[in-house]
Amino acid sequence: MGMNIIGVDIGGTKCALSVPEGAEGVREVVRFATTDVRGTLERIYAEIARLAPTRETVFGVSCGGPLDAKRGLIMSPPNLPGWDRIPICAELTQRFGGRAWLMNDANACALAEWQFGAGRGCQSMMFLTMGTGMGAGLILDGRLYEGVTGNAGEVGHLRMAPDGPVGYGKSGSFEGFCSGGGIAQVMRRRVPEFAGASLLKQLPPDQLTARELGRAAEAGDALALAIWGEVAERLGEALAWFVDILNPERIVIGSIYQRCERFIAPGMQAVINREALPDSARDCRVVPAVLGDEIGGYAAVAIARYHGGRPGQA
Repeated sequence: MGMNIIGVDIGGTKCALSVPEGAEGVREVVRFATTDVRGTLERIYAEIARLAPTRETVFGVSCGGPLDAKRGLIMSPPNLPGWDRIPICAELTQRFGGRAWLMNDANACALAEWQFGAGRGCQSMMFLTMGTGMGAGLILDGRLYEGVTGNAGEVGHLRMAPDGPVGYGKSGSFEGFCSGGGIAQVMRRRVPEFAGASLLKQLPPDQLTARELGRAAEAGDALALAIWGEVAERLGEALAWFVDILNPERIVIGSIYQRCERFIAPGMQAVINREALPDSARDCRVVPAVLGDEIGGYAAVAIARYHGGRPGQA
């Protein structure tokens, strides 16, 4: 018996295929390294064939952007050099039949946390990636909101200050202040300026990362805790905007927030309480994502579930 849903997660270093398991689970079937374009695609198709898809199979494909999701095209993502105008959905349906949908990873992860994770039971929620970059996926009134051209949720591009760390090609942007790449920029500026002792001073500039900032904060490092305080302030400012504009039930934040919530949440929540409308702030919970490193498989399956006629909870 063939699989009715097959999820395909395409990343810069690895690809994975996943299928639903039981009512609420997802099982990764195979994982392999991403190589050249055609070799990787042929490996994906060979692994799909082993799963015996039927003419009724729904494929969900999660991939970093830019994409043309409406036409099912991968459009040269930075982490996938050479993947220019790849018609992944058309190739899947031509080979196997069924239906196929492509979605950027921020939207797909929003669906995953909504269907399987920290956003379950919500009608309106926001998912923030808070990884190397900063993107968002929006679930509004029980539907994924993608905007007119599919670019809704590009919150990293928002300018928070006239100047500051660079993210999304813009200095002083939300991505600049709160993403992994931006936090590293802040560290490279602050560490040489700091007069006191700090574990961060023992690291070369290329090792000043959000992960190392978390380790230093765990050891009680004063500079690390101060930098997390700055991140919390900026994150709280941005979330207060989103709370006022969208009035969501929940904001789910992945990656860095997932790992370092205890250093960020108190300061962030204080800013939300100070800046957002009181009723809206009270009705919105900010929580870490729960799917962790497995989110890619869940995201790809979530795309297929959503477009296969079962949005939200099964």
